[in-house]
Amino acid sequence: MKCLRLRDGRSKINTARERISTMSHYTSQLIVCHDCDLLQREIPLKPGCTASCSRCGAVLYRNATDSIERTLAYTLGAAVLFVIANLFPIFAIEVQGSRSAINLLGAVRSLWDQQMQFISMLVFLTAILIPALELITMIYLLLPLKFRLIPLGCVPILRMMRIVEPWSMLEVFMLGVLVSLVKLTSSFKVIPGVALWSFGILTLLLAAAAASFSVRDVWARLDRKPDSEVTA
Repeated sequence: MKCLRLRDGRSKINTARERISTMSHYTSQLIVCHDCDLLQREIPLKPGCTASCSRCGAVLYRNATDSIERTLAYTLGAAVLFVIANLFPIFAIEVQGSRSAINLLGAVRSLWDQQMQFISMLVFLTAILIPALELITMIYLLLPLKFRLIPLGCVPILRMMRIVEPWSMLEVFMLGVLVSLVKLTSSFKVIPGVALWSFGILTLLLAAAAASFSVRDVWARLDRKPDSEVTA
């Protein structure tokens, strides 16, 4: 009798495990539309295809097999241009043979010296600190995933990226610089610097990285069994 009870108990445990694994399998294939909150089941897609919501038509996910590699390439290029844009002058002004050039950090310092501390801090945060933080976190996340490694603390990094993303305003900064240059050309000779072109290309690369980045592909790569983990 005891053997029968043990076998019956083990069979019930195995049945419960099978049900749990089946439920988790079906649950993992469900996806919620970000626009209309419709719960739908994921379907396999061919490379390059897109799945849309059956109710509102919003894009649910794409099968971009190289999204991590492509985003990493854009991010590395943007990081190089970001360093160049902060080291070299944005533009130079020539008046009666004398030339004066300024870079981004110099502009922030100049605003601070002119008693415009709030604007100075705003420019520093939105044009220097937050874009640098965004580039560093993207490289820290995507570079190990490229080599089938899991970066340490990837979940907090993804959350931080969602928080800082709306505060990166390089596009607004570039628009302000272009407006200022147009106004200055009527009174002075303005010479565009290397940093100005770097900022322009940097804006395009950041937009391309944001368009190619797929959180779904990142989670899919994280769910795989890695060769090893990054502990540093």
